[in-house]
Amino acid sequence: MDLSGAVWRKSSRSGDNGGQCVEVASNLPGLVAVRDSKNPQGPALVFGPGEWRAFVDGIKDGQFD
Repeated sequence: MDLSGAVWRKSSRSGDNGGQCVEVASNLPGLVAVRDSKNPQGPALVFGPGEWRAFVDGIKDGQFD
């Protein structure tokens, strides 16, 4: 999958201390990509927008606490 046009962003809650962060690209049509910020050349996980929304909603609802 070609992610060369992805615009990656890190959570505003992530610090610059080298912690365990992920980056998300949601600018590509029909998908949301997630990668490890410490390994930007490594693999990325790819989700459909509905799957990503369900995941984010689950986080907000505390389903993974």
